[in-house]
Amino acid sequence: MSSNDNTNIPSLVASHAQYVKGAAEQTIGNLSGSQAWQASGAQDKAHAVDAMKAAGQQRDAASKGFGGIEEKAGNLVGCEGMLKEGAESKE
Repeated sequence: MSSNDNTNIPSLVASHAQYVKGAAEQTIGNLSGSQAWQASGAQDKAHAVDAMKAAGQQRDAASKGFGGIEEKAGNLVGCEGMLKEGAESKE
């Protein structure tokens, strides 16, 4: 495999989707009192954060960012990484 092969780079979009899924599961668990849902949600969120960090480290925000859109989305969902990378790619 060459060093330019990007097929194994974790997807930021997929990671954010997994985080949202985990947050929803955790909320359902909190509302219903289900420990299983709470644990599953927390686990999904933790895996998503790890994947987002890995993807962010392998990404050049200046050339692969979405600028203001990413910054606004990060603000909306409370993701500091998206805020930072969106601001960097705007410049």
